[in-house]
Amino acid sequence: MLCLLIILSCNSNKTKAEPDQLALSNDVSNTPIALAETANQLYTSDTTITEEPDYGNNKKQKFQQLPKTDWDKKIIKTASLNIEVKDYEKFSNTIRDITKRSGGYIAREDQHQSEYKLENVITIKVPVDRFDEAINLLADANEKILERKIGSEDVTGEVVDTRSRMEAKKQVRERYLDLLKQAKNMNEILQVQTEINNIQIDIESAAGRVNYLTHSAALSTIELTYFQVLNPSAIKKENPSLGTRMVDSLYDGARWVGELLLLILTFWPLFAVLGTVWFFVRKSRLVKNSR
Repeated sequence: MLCLLIILSCNSNKTKAEPDQLALSNDVSNTPIALAETANQLYTSDTTITEEPDYGNNKKQKFQQLPKTDWDKKIIKTASLNIEVKDYEKFSNTIRDITKRSGGYIAREDQHQSEYKLENVITIKVPVDRFDEAINLLADANEKILERKIGSEDVTGEVVDTRSRMEAKKQVRERYLDLLKQAKNMNEILQVQTEINNIQIDIESAAGRVNYLTHSAALSTIELTYFQVLNPSAIKKENPSLGTRMVDSLYDGARWVGELLLLILTFWPLFAVLGTVWFFVRKSRLVKNSR
């Protein structure tokens, strides 16, 4: 009987302790630590959970893989080449073949010919990952390279900064849209709408700048000038000395005077009529004065 009383007493104490423990657990769940853990679970609920082997215990442990940061660099590459070629037509075909194989295109072409040389200036656009390959192919064409310049500009910071400002502008625009819904009269509506329009212009300008920098970084630019010498002796005519230029100036002046004389002779009938009229008018005046 005594043992039965002892067992019942222990069960009653255990039953009383369970509500106290439950209340304690409820109080703990509302502490800042518990709230922080709950927020952390909510934050990491969208992250990817993967398994990684534990080389020490040969067990797999789960870890959280944070979102990857976009470290894609935006670098604008440019090159300038000046090449003297032996066969103009052959090299032109080579350029088009290299451009096609590089996945690029010819953006501009300016050809002109003189007595001394036949020259062409081409602007080539190629993907940035084929830029070096295209330069090496153009330089390896067994032609005389007179000038070669290669440059690059890192615009990653500008792209990131412009995108950040654009996103900030979008948030401001959303706030103004909320204010527009709360406007009470036409004056407030016009003021808020003006601000929204100005912000929209800034957003579009920033988006255009980002697109331009992204496109420029994706496609590199090659400014290629190549020419074939047609008459080596004619270079003196293209780059004359001071004495030659002075003689040419005297010749041009004499030619201008000759052209003026020819122009005057062209209108000789008009001058003849004017001279005849002037002669008779003067003669009539002399007759009147003699009387």
